[in-house]
Amino acid sequence: MNQVDKDIINKKITSIETVKQLWSQTYNTNGKPDWSHIIPFYHNEIYFRDSIQEIRGMNDFKAMTERLTERSKDLTMSIVNVTMQERIVFLEWEMTIGFKKYPNSVMYGASRLTLNEEGKIIEQRDYFDLWGDIFDNIPRFGKVYRRFMKRKFG
Repeated sequence: MNQVDKDIINKKITSIETVKQLWSQTYNTNGKPDWSHIIPFYHNEIYFRDSIQEIRGMNDFKAMTERLTERSKDLTMSIVNVTMQERIVFLEWEMTIGFKKYPNSVMYGASRLTLNEEGKIIEQRDYFDLWGDIFDNIPRFGKVYRRFMKRKFG
């Protein structure tokens, strides 16, 4: 039995290969994300934060994943890089989101996972530029947004 199989059975993360397998299964299920296989790898006191929200606890975390599934017309994720040092995992990813009136948008981001002593995810911090990546796919508006950001923020 390999390490990924052991991790899956024990519901803990000990290797980059386990992270890659879990995340590749989450977002590539016919456009609808499915978190059911990965939730057991999160600690009940999970702390999650991204550019939109801050969530504490498994109930709120599950509710967030359900909202994401419900509002996504089409959502896929490609894992570009994964690195792990002790109990910190960094994932670089590209997420493609389908919207009703506009073409699919690619969002480029990264996630930092902090594992507790048992190999459960106790903290997740996602980093991405939500509006910039979405606005880039709206004709004319993306260029205006980028000029504004450059002028105001350098």
